Amino acid sequence: MTNHAYLDADRRHDFVLFFDVTDGNPNGDPDAGNLPRVDPETMQGLVTDVAIKRKVRDFVDVARGREGRYKIYVQGEGVALNAQHRRAYEATNIKPTGSKQKREDVDLVRAWMCDNFYDIRTFGAVMSTKVNCGQVRGPLQLTFARSVDPIVPLDVSITRIAVTDEGDAVMTSGEGEDAHTTGKTTEMGRKAIVPYGLYRAHGFYNPHLARQTGFQSEDLELFWEALLNMWDLDRSAARGLMACRGVYVFSHDKPTGNAPAHRLFERIQVVRREGIAAPRAFGDYLVTADEADLPEGITLSRLGV
Repeated sequence: MTNHAYLDADRRHDFVLFFDVTDGNPNGDPDAGNLPRVDPETMQGLVTDVAIKRKVRDFVDVARGREGRYKIYVQGEGVALNAQHRRAYEATNIKPTGSKQKREDVDLVRAWMCDNFYDIRTFGAVMSTKVNCGQVRGPLQLTFARSVDPIVPLDVSITRIAVTDEGDAVMTSGEGEDAHTTGKTTEMGRKAIVPYGLYRAHGFYNPHLARQTGFQSEDLELFWEALLNMWDLDRSAARGLMACRGVYVFSHDKPTGNAPAHRLFERIQVVRREGIAAPRAFGDYLVTADEADLPEGITLSRLGV
């Protein structure tokens, strides 16, 4: 990193995110028994944008969630969205009337929600529910992540030395030669893993929408920090070993941009090193960034590389 253009909230930014997984499930598919998500035609692994945003939210909640402007709207378990909306109405002394809410009231509570919830002013939200707080388009958007190579999802059998129901537990009746044992001592289970996968996602930051939600440079800096470090707060046996392997940020010197995003993304290339048939580590790949003849007004920053 030779400059701080990537922290400027008044610029447009397009970025490439790399992360990998070893012996874990980066994003289970509930329609396929929680097996790792795949593209059935190419067998490339997929991780949804929603899963990545969840990790960003969790990191921000731990790192800054106690501060006024950094609360998290989509909390997950135990927090209803309408309860969050009522906080805005209470804070602005407005009575909620649902679908009949006056437009000026909705504008006020929507602004309060943006000011107080980091994920709303970052990703946006649809809040036009029973307690109506309107809708927000967020300045930061992410694509699905897709593995560089096809993956081989494994469904591994596991056992545990315990049983679920009391009636299945081992019991011994009688004594001596008449002793009789019933029940079982173990139960079988399944664990879905990817032996190794390097995933690539793309993201976009729109400064015009940032001005509408109140998103600032400090918020942008926290977002980059989350991408680099959120994997270390998401450890679990199911996840295996996951890590960020770099973020490549193309910053434009004007809000409308200096070049199409897809042309910039093509400058970031990933190839398998010679002689590697089945990648099992990040070192089996070579990631290159072509900085020659970058379009005028474009700056490339490497984060975590």
